[in-house]
Amino acid sequence: MLVRATTKTWFLPGSCLCLILLAGCATNPVTGEREFSLMSEEQEIQLGREMDVQVREEMGVYDDRELQQYVETIGLRLARASERPNLPWHFAVVDAPAVNAFALPGGYIYITRGILPFLDNEAELAGVLGHEVGHVTARHAAQQYTKATSTSIGLTLLGIFVPEARPFQGLAQTAFSVLFLQHSREAEREADRLGVNYAAATGWDPAGVSGMLTTLARLDEAAGSRKGVPNWLATHPAPAERVEDLQVSLRELGAKVTGTPVVNQAEFLRRIAGIVYGDSPSEGIVRDNRFMHPELRLALTFPPGWEVQNTRTQVLSKAPERDHYLLLQIVQNARGSVEQVAQATMGQAGFRQLSGERSSLNGLDAYVGTYDGVVEGLGRVGTLAAHVLHDGRIYMIAGIAPAGEFQQAQRDFAGTIRSFQALSAAEAARIRPNRIDLHTVRAGDTWASLAERSAGAIKPSTLAIMNDSDPGQPPRVGVRVKIVVES
Repeated sequence: MLVRATTKTWFLPGSCLCLILLAGCATNPVTGEREFSLMSEEQEIQLGREMDVQVREEMGVYDDRELQQYVETIGLRLARASERPNLPWHFAVVDAPAVNAFALPGGYIYITRGILPFLDNEAELAGVLGHEVGHVTARHAAQQYTKATSTSIGLTLLGIFVPEARPFQGLAQTAFSVLFLQHSREAEREADRLGVNYAAATGWDPAGVSGMLTTLARLDEAAGSRKGVPNWLATHPAPAERVEDLQVSLRELGAKVTGTPVVNQAEFLRRIAGIVYGDSPSEGIVRDNRFMHPELRLALTFPPGWEVQNTRTQVLSKAPERDHYLLLQIVQNARGSVEQVAQATMGQAGFRQLSGERSSLNGLDAYVGTYDGVVEGLGRVGTLAAHVLHDGRIYMIAGIAPAGEFQQAQRDFAGTIRSFQALSAAEAARIRPNRIDLHTVRAGDTWASLAERSAGAIKPSTLAIMNDSDPGQPPRVGVRVKIVVES
């Protein structure tokens, strides 16, 4: 999601830092028990309001008014059935491809557009939203804030690849990595239980929570060692265990529910048809190991097999099972020649230049240098960095590896640097997003044949999981399924 705006650094506004007044006790709205807390309800709302501005600015709100209203209507109905109906509740679909949802104190709930295709019906959507409402009503975020503050940890920002290993100050920061958005297993289970209760109280099938968790468990299993795929920063652990934990609550509720619970699959599918799947062209698109940005008119290719994470301020890539990293970002407030900017940028980041020379990358003015330095979590590292002038902006492509492995990583770094190129207007115009479409399964259809329509944007196994199916079983003829298609 490489953008032109100045890099945003996540921090707590000064007024929020002043919220730590006198330690006291508060009554938990869910349990009714007294608990140690440094945050009143008014302070929860203030913190949520101020961080909501940052979330919306950093992540963006998905541009679909009807979808936003649909999600908000369901969310508000759940929230009004909760133990804290009078909070100023807000619900938003944020423009992020990750599979996730999260909540801020004071009633601010966010769901990514990336999770919506992996839900099967409206009851599952209600389950996700009810779970996040549960985090707010049980004051989980406020409890995390109290724990962090009282132990002098603070609200730490974690790097995407290596916690606290940020090669350049201000990089690798994202809304998902704020510490207090990561809840304990006990908090997750309580939020699951509350989500089930809220769904049942408002008429939706409470089994939607279990269905949603089953899908996440399948994604988790398909990811193997890469837990949380497609979201590298999994904030909701152990979905398979949580499905088992919910069975008792579901059986108890089943005995109490009267009438037919709402599932509403057809309406849900109608609402998400056409939603963007994966990256958006306005912030750059990753196709396999190639990154393309139609608005900035540039492209580069990462080494085969490397994971690629496109964030709003930089593109990051990591070698499998090695601490070798590549990143692309715009150099903000660049002044002077490419060489001057390169030397100033690297020097300010604490890197010592070993060699460097002016160069040309596919006709673009550039400066390529090797550097060494120290990165917390990695130790001494070697860096190959290119600073490139393109369309009035200077871009940095940097490869970083532990000093003892730098020589073997240098070829991969150099290959990516050499691939950086400008795109013509015609090439940029051909870059379009993938979207969700609906398809009625015909005889002969397989998950592999349906996945081919995405031109590699989704694996057959992931497509099966998206449709609440076991990847080992073929799609059922006559059933309406979600597929991913090129625009």
